Amino acid sequence: MQHAVVGIDIAKDTHAAQMTDFRGRSLTPRHLSFPNTLEGFEKLLRWVKEVQSKHRLTSLLIGLEPTGHYWFNLANWLLQQGIEVVLVNPVTTHRNKENRDNSPSKNDPKDALVIADVVSRGYYTDYVTQAAAFERLKTLMSDREYWVKQLTSLGNRIVRWIDLYFPEFRQVFPDWTVLRSLASLRACPLPCDLKRLSVDEVIDHWREQGMKRASGVSGRAKAAALLAAAKRSIGDTRATEEARQDSCRLLQTYEYVSAMLGEMDEAIQSVLTEIPLAEQLRSICGLGNMTLAAVLASAGDLRLYAHGKQLLRRAGLNLAECTSGKFKGQIKLSKRGDSMLRKHLYWGMLGLVRQNPDFKRWHANNQARGMKKQASLFKLIGKLARILIGMVQREETYRSPLPAPAAA
Repeated sequence: MQHAVVGIDIAKDTHAAQMTDFRGRSLTPRHLSFPNTLEGFEKLLRWVKEVQSKHRLTSLLIGLEPTGHYWFNLANWLLQQGIEVVLVNPVTTHRNKENRDNSPSKNDPKDALVIADVVSRGYYTDYVTQAAAFERLKTLMSDREYWVKQLTSLGNRIVRWIDLYFPEFRQVFPDWTVLRSLASLRACPLPCDLKRLSVDEVIDHWREQGMKRASGVSGRAKAAALLAAAKRSIGDTRATEEARQDSCRLLQTYEYVSAMLGEMDEAIQSVLTEIPLAEQLRSICGLGNMTLAAVLASAGDLRLYAHGKQLLRRAGLNLAECTSGKFKGQIKLSKRGDSMLRKHLYWGMLGLVRQNPDFKRWHANNQARGMKKQASLFKLIGKLARILIGMVQREETYRSPLPAPAAA
């Protein structure tokens, strides 16, 4: 009864705040608008204290709707002032916006009031800042996800360029990312660049591009195949100079992003060494470093989790069922969670069922009982989540629950 509940609708430049008591009754005649600056944050705090003093409320709970990245600075500043901050799912706000006025209308002051209502009923999650190492890992993994997407986009663009101007190139180099293929694309990307060259001249071009073992039997065979492909090429020849420049730009950017991702991977490995949990979880044979980094970056300190189901819910891998009366809907994954964590848990499980003897046996047993491959993988992801949280809670390394197979 002594709590003042503040709901804040987050925007890029100007936030809107409404204050209610614990029963959802509004304590102010109108909302407060304040800018996303230090002066605005201090204005919010003065307003809150004035209303608290007027209504003799001694406790404070502030709820935010985490919109984009605009809420981070405000939430962190409030925590530094010793104020409890909670987060409200935007889906919850959207579904409760008609509770007060039975109207689908939407505006910032109304959204702030809805957020305060939702908080007063307990539909929120606590906002807790992580240790510096976890925040650094989260930033690195977020950047890495972005640049991996950019690298994939660049790769697709290069494949498009090859298909337009030198489609026979893929017959000589099925994998265009190998060293010899990249050297060819840099030195003589178009068929017209190759038609007057000999095998030895092609090899000399490869050496100029930094290849140490450019010749040899396989190298000469590839050079001969490349020259033969250039002679019968059906590639477009109407804009050769522009195409050559386009290829140069694409390859330079691709190699730059590849080198940058390599530096990021090294930085991620360095940060992992600063987190004691990482070394403990590495005892699971076959659990890749990127999977481990994604789990710790997205979920944070696993010691804050009580059960593996919480980690699954964080990733959106919890099951969602729709049933009503005699109707039974299909059970699906909720996918209401961190997509990066969900993706890396799935990829990590693919590695575990290939390399870890325990997970390999569990996967084989599931399939032997008639379970489909995908269903088995997701079931084992749930098992992995329980194992991870259990290891952290008990401060133990991984021990195989299955006896080792007898020697032949």
